[in-house]
Amino acid sequence: MTRMSALDWLMIGLYFSILLCVAWWVVRKSKDSAADYFLAGRNLAWWIIGASIFASNIGSEHIVGLAGSGATSGVAMAHYELHAWCLLVLAWVFVPFYMRSMVFTMPEFLERRFSAKSRYVLSIVSLITFVISKIAVGIFAGGVVFGTLFPELRINIGGISIDSFWIGSVLVIVLTGLYTTLGGMRAVAYNDAVQVTVLITGSFLLTAYGLVRLGGWSELRHWCGSDMFNLWKPLIPPGVTGTWSPVIQTNAAGHIVKEAWYFNDYFPWLGMLFCAPIIGLWYWCTDQYIVQRALGAPNETVARRGSIFAAFLKLFPVYLFIVPGLICYALAKSGKVPELAPMIGPDGQAIPSLANASFPMMVQYLLPAGIRGIVVAGLLSALMGSLAGVFNACSTLFTVDLYQKWKPGVSQHQLVRTGRTATVILVLIALAWIPVIKNAPGGLYNYLQSVQSYLAPPIFVVFFFGVFNKRLNAKGALWAMIVGFALGLFRMFVDTPITLGLQKSYQEGSLLWIVNNIYFQYFSVLITLVSAAVMVVVSYATEQPDYQRIQSLTFATQTAADRTTSRASWSMREVLASALVLLCITGAYIYFRG
Repeated sequence: MTRMSALDWLMIGLYFSILLCVAWWVVRKSKDSAADYFLAGRNLAWWIIGASIFASNIGSEHIVGLAGSGATSGVAMAHYELHAWCLLVLAWVFVPFYMRSMVFTMPEFLERRFSAKSRYVLSIVSLITFVISKIAVGIFAGGVVFGTLFPELRINIGGISIDSFWIGSVLVIVLTGLYTTLGGMRAVAYNDAVQVTVLITGSFLLTAYGLVRLGGWSELRHWCGSDMFNLWKPLIPPGVTGTWSPVIQTNAAGHIVKEAWYFNDYFPWLGMLFCAPIIGLWYWCTDQYIVQRALGAPNETVARRGSIFAAFLKLFPVYLFIVPGLICYALAKSGKVPELAPMIGPDGQAIPSLANASFPMMVQYLLPAGIRGIVVAGLLSALMGSLAGVFNACSTLFTVDLYQKWKPGVSQHQLVRTGRTATVILVLIALAWIPVIKNAPGGLYNYLQSVQSYLAPPIFVVFFFGVFNKRLNAKGALWAMIVGFALGLFRMFVDTPITLGLQKSYQEGSLLWIVNNIYFQYFSVLITLVSAAVMVVVSYATEQPDYQRIQSLTFATQTAADRTTSRASWSMREVLASALVLLCITGAYIYFRG
């Protein structure tokens, strides 16, 4: 078994020393105010904003989850990564509204557009989403990395043996929470700039070494086959029989290997075409976790440039995270790296639970000393960057949207202290959710996408419909969120007993069985349609909103001064940069067609 060498540890130590120096410098510059702690004093440069958005997004669920998805499903998940165009929607559509309103949080913007009740609902649901997806997934991925790279690491406390998975989970929390709690948003953003450099460099090196070991790109396509290079999967997987009753997939020997209506590791084109953009637009344009970086800009110009730069960086994951998963699968199937062979099941496909470790396994078995340390540093940087961003977003949501409302007039010092305390509590709750993720079918990234698919649609609806249609009112928005979130939480409650293994299945043909077996992307589209219908019907059945109160918060209520200011904030450089991003996305879709 390949172990970490002294040179590897030296590189990791050097990396963390740089992070410590940056964090210390930031802490010394920080002021004890809410604006500085939560939004870095609204003084971030565009390249810091772009790097921070990318680093926060490309974290645990991407490096660990995307590589695992690449090994099991090929490039199907690239749809989500090619949603870089959603960042252009943030830059050109939403940034003007957010910067004019000078809000701290997305729920605060929703309150100005609709009502305080809408703000409370979104704040609470956002916190739930952060805990059971982003924080829990980040902690879990940290455990996967440590469990793979340091399997012999184990400690005994009070007669209880704790393995490397849990040691790694806790270490990632402590290290990340330390600089996040002390330095706030500024520490997160500046450390993200360092982490992006290490992350891209390390992932590029792993991809290069993997392709050399395999024998080149042509060998990768040979062992993976055209289907794994196809973004657009058919509605029903090949080799599947069945209709409305459970669809049964068999292997070459005729043994049943999967049984469900649809498969959470397949991603048919219909779901990707309609559901994936909904999740992408919610995530990149309305999620506090991402938008908080743009809110840290001093003006609309800087926020837009930062968002466009993040869109360009977002093009990298397809080649630096998904492709390594394909390489890992090809190396395992070809036998060129015997240590990877156990991840291939009897049907010749990757076993999802083992494929989750594709990236760290490649680091362990392919890279030479020193280079391995750099890549591990990049891997840890992604884990920490993602968690740091969500820690700060959580503390901002709880403190600004809930605590400050409960205790108006509270001091700036107390707001900062409350934000730090809230982060600690939320992390403890997330630790308790990890068993659900460990048992999730289809792998880590599939779990994340399914959870977001259940909770994101009503948020997408109220933000996009609210900005584009001034007639929609507070009652419509509130009921759209209540109904939409109820449907999403109901689906999660139905799925959880099956995921945990507490129940094998529901009675065939029953309501719970039907709900559990509907493909998660289709269920997400259903939630979106229901939420949209509720918002429109309730809004038009009740009184019109006060258009004076929502001035500058919708396209129809913008003033002439708003339009003039927004037009002056961009030039042809931003237009050409956006066009380049769209051109790269189009090229990827043309190439990855099987």
